[in-house]
Amino acid sequence: MTGHEFHEEEALGKAYDARLMKRLLTYLHPHRGVVVAAVLLLMATSLLELTGPYLTKIAIDRMIANKDTPGLIRIAGLYFGALMMSLLLGYAQTYLTQRMGQEIMVRLRAQIFDHLQRLHIGFFDRNPVGRLITRLTSDVEALNEMFTSGVVAIFGDVITLLGIMGVLLALDWKLALVSFAVLPLLFALSLWFRNHVRENYRQIRIRLARINAFLQEAITGMSVLQVMNHEERSRKEFDRLNRAHTDAHLQSIFYYATFYPAVELFSSLALALVIWVGGGQVIQGALTLGSLVAFLQYVRRFYRPIQDLSEKYNILQGAMAASERIFQLLDTEPSVADGPAAAAAPADEEPPLIEFDHVWFAYHGEDWVLRDVSFRARRGESLAMVGATGSGKTTTMSLLMRFYDVQKGRILVDGRDVRLWPQKALRRRMCLVLQDVFLFSGSVAENIRMGNEGIDDATVETASRNVNAHGFVERMAEGYASRLGERGASISTGQKQLLSFARALAHDPEILILDEATSNVDTETEILIQQAVSRLMEGRTSLVVAHRLSTVASADRILVMHRGQIREEGTHQELLKLRGLYYKLYQLQYRDQETVPAAGPASAAS
Repeated sequence: MTGHEFHEEEALGKAYDARLMKRLLTYLHPHRGVVVAAVLLLMATSLLELTGPYLTKIAIDRMIANKDTPGLIRIAGLYFGALMMSLLLGYAQTYLTQRMGQEIMVRLRAQIFDHLQRLHIGFFDRNPVGRLITRLTSDVEALNEMFTSGVVAIFGDVITLLGIMGVLLALDWKLALVSFAVLPLLFALSLWFRNHVRENYRQIRIRLARINAFLQEAITGMSVLQVMNHEERSRKEFDRLNRAHTDAHLQSIFYYATFYPAVELFSSLALALVIWVGGGQVIQGALTLGSLVAFLQYVRRFYRPIQDLSEKYNILQGAMAASERIFQLLDTEPSVADGPAAAAAPADEEPPLIEFDHVWFAYHGEDWVLRDVSFRARRGESLAMVGATGSGKTTTMSLLMRFYDVQKGRILVDGRDVRLWPQKALRRRMCLVLQDVFLFSGSVAENIRMGNEGIDDATVETASRNVNAHGFVERMAEGYASRLGERGASISTGQKQLLSFARALAHDPEILILDEATSNVDTETEILIQQAVSRLMEGRTSLVVAHRLSTVASADRILVMHRGQIREEGTHQELLKLRGLYYKLYQLQYRDQETVPAAGPASAAS
């Protein structure tokens, strides 16, 4: 398994993009009161932190020098009070910003998930699941880090820097300039750090995306991996991707391990210069000892926000990259747009329930999958579609449910183009049963009900009885409350299909669509399914995709598709008499038999 070499995570974008930042700040708008409060708390905390060294200066120059014990106790009390107040304000600020970040994440994740549900099926054909999960998880988390530790916290760092610079210049502007002498070196170091970490961050994102994509594919296809004895190769491929991701992180560790000690080195150099120059001034009587001690404390605190600002750069970098990908997803317009409410059908003539009118469709360019397809299905009619793989049968059903829109022609339901129907209203009239039944990790009843609270427990049980599912459900430990596990892992393939029929019957659709719905089951289960489908078809328009001709022999009409076109149409017997494509398909399946096998319900799609 390869092909994980490019992902949109590679496009890192700018370290700061005003357009993206403006859009990101809209998520702060509902929390503007919290933001203002957090900024004020940060400002207060920063100012309180400036009082400590100055109180130390007073304690040394006035209280200790004059042996003023009561005064020293008062200064110590003030110092302790300022420290405790700073801790309380810091706690309040952290709580407010973290809570705000979590609320923004909840809102953003809900917005992304809601948008994903409105995108058409073709979007998911082109975008790996692992990438979309990354949008909802790590990318949203990167924005949360920016909101909680970036945007608001930058104010505190800037205020602290400006405050310390002001105090240093006020204490002794010449000594302040000495302490600032290492700033050019620190600026060069920060520039080197940012440039290398930026590229390193990009590499980490690329490698993480490749791991996510590989894991999603490998876990989903685990049965194939095991039956093909591909475990060792998959393990080696994962080891390669995992090692590349680890190497990128180790490179990141190198940059951080170099940067922070280097900042400490430069700050220590600044402290040494202050001690050398300031100590000389103290000896000469030009500077008090308390001022020198306060100066040393301020200088050490001065370089801490510079370290923090470099870290904020990385947070901002990640947030800009994440926001660009998230907004690109949110700005993706559904290719299948909702239409207005459908008008009533003309009163003078009842139109066919379903009509394909000269339909052409291609997934890519003009590589036509359907070519000028036309047919009608009236109410209560069972219409089967047969043909070789790739002839366009499943595509026809997807177009009817409007997973895609046609390029030419039109599809009508009750005489109205499906593009004029609201998608929910259109799909509410239909129910799809697939060969690969998808069940969710809820209870049996929840999987049948599918969130429709109008379907009560009695309806769930009645539907199950009518499709022969009640027997095995009743034998389960908790009956209809039994949990099925992910994708219904705790029950057999045939039982999954019976539950899918129960789901369809409980929702009582007007149009029933069956796509290869009885494949890969044993004979006994197939009999149960045939009976279930026969009951499910009653009073409904049924469209059936099938490979086994025995399951469509009793259909009202059969359409034979070949290379995207309807080549033959008629009943089972009429098509056999034509001795055309249908007859050839029949011969291929039953050439060793003289008669047609017992025909099951037309809707029991293979």
